[in-house]
Amino acid sequence: MKVEIEDFKTGWHGISIGLNSKQIDGMINMLNKLKENQDHFHFRSNFKGKGGVGDIEFYFLNNTDEDNMHLE
Repeated sequence: MKVEIEDFKTGWHGISIGLNSKQIDGMINMLNKLKENQDHFHFRSNFKGKGGVGDIEFYFLNNTDEDNMHLE
């Protein structure tokens, strides 16, 4: 897995996540568990190199919480 941050130079940033086939299968499995258990999971860095994204948390969003992103 490879994660990168892109600075749009507008105050907004993008995060790119590259996955191989095995990691995609793992992600699908974790998303299915998230849906069933309404819990959370993380992508965690190996914390090597100059720095960057250390952790990405995915959690179950209740229908009462307001969205601030959408799938495209």
